[in-house]
Amino acid sequence: MALALAQGWARAGLVAAKDIVSSDVREEGRRDFVRDVGGRAVADNREVFGAVDVVVLAVKPDQAVAVLEAVRPAVAERHLIVSIAAGVPLARLEGALFDGARVVRVMPNTPAMVGASASGFARGRWATAEDSSLTQRLFSALGVAVEVPEKLLDAVTGLSGSGPAYVYQVIEALSDGGVAAGLPRSIATRLAAQTVFGAAKMAIETGLHPGVLKDMVTSPGGTTIEGLHELEKAGARGAFMNAVRAAADKARRLGEQ
Repeated sequence: MALALAQGWARAGLVAAKDIVSSDVREEGRRDFVRDVGGRAVADNREVFGAVDVVVLAVKPDQAVAVLEAVRPAVAERHLIVSIAAGVPLARLEGALFDGARVVRVMPNTPAMVGASASGFARGRWATAEDSSLTQRLFSALGVAVEVPEKLLDAVTGLSGSGPAYVYQVIEALSDGGVAAGLPRSIATRLAAQTVFGAAKMAIETGLHPGVLKDMVTSPGGTTIEGLHELEKAGARGAFMNAVRAAADKARRLGEQ
């Protein structure tokens, strides 16, 4: 995800690639970052703070607090910390630093790699309106970014953070259905993926309710209503709702830990 963010910001012209600094304990990771982004890579997290004003904390949730505690001597008032560690609340992130530390918590998703991310973010206790505007600008360059109260970030995690995996399952299932109906796998997968892309594009660009768009495809006594009937019998709608709620609950439990 860190690599995707760096590439996206450089591609969007928000920051010159040479001004992006990455820290990675793995030599392979540092080498890949330099090759794929064109920035600078170091082995010590503290080195990053001397070179930049905005620091993205892109680590596993169970590592976030320990990493911040280790770099605390290097963090200054000029630094904005942007955490993408899922489930780790702002209070814990701020508690690992010092009073006045400016922290923003963001939940992006993997389509940031292709400039189509959906991100939610929340400001910490000492983050300013300018910090919010900067975060909005950074993550909007990778797709869509919305500011929400922190209590809603777990819901963002369950919906858009985990959502790409749900959609990939839909694409795979549609492709399987196409194969079962006689299509070659390569054609079925291509048509399935393009269908999902086109439907999403229509929902975004028209602003119409998904139910209205669904009805535009569904003619009386036609093929689509037969397919929709099978989805309803299988409980597909409830299954997706349950998936979002389950992922959101898991994110909430991670935060409590």
